[in-house]
Amino acid sequence: MLYIVLLHYPVYNKEGRIVTTSIVNMDIHDIARLAKTYAAKAFYIVNPIPEQQNLAREITGHWREGYGANYNKFRQAAFELVRIKESLQSVLDDIAGETGLAPKTVVTGAQISGDLLEFAKLKEMLKDNNLPYLLIFGTGSGVADEVISMADYKLEPIKGRDNYNHLAVRSAVAIVLDRIMSV
Repeated sequence: MLYIVLLHYPVYNKEGRIVTTSIVNMDIHDIARLAKTYAAKAFYIVNPIPEQQNLAREITGHWREGYGANYNKFRQAAFELVRIKESLQSVLDDIAGETGLAPKTVVTGAQISGDLLEFAKLKEMLKDNNLPYLLIFGTGSGVADEVISMADYKLEPIKGRDNYNHLAVRSAVAIVLDRIMSV
């Protein structure tokens, strides 16, 4: 079982400080559709700022119950997967409450190093058992070290043809999900 989370906190800014980043409309749209396409159980958005949570609820509400729900049923189905939480711990608690099991956490990032889990191995793990896995993506300039150190696994970074690695998070989600969830 795969769950996805997009962290807006705790993440780094380009100066290396831990910050909270803003909700981005297109991230919600694109990642929700990716989550639905690749059969994720849920797509969580983590932001501790109430006004940002309300913005995410307004966006998702438009596509779940508002005019958008009738206008585009495909998008409505994708937005049903979106859950808004104030912390990563509340995501972990939600998944544990739903499944009865603590999820295995897999953190991603362009700069992650050390003992890395390969895409192919994660794909096998997802096929071979019914454990919940939470794939953690970060905004800003990456997930804070405190999240990386608590994760069960660190996923190998996406590698292109040269050393440039600064993808939009929704692009990274698309690439990772295709590599681990494709048939």
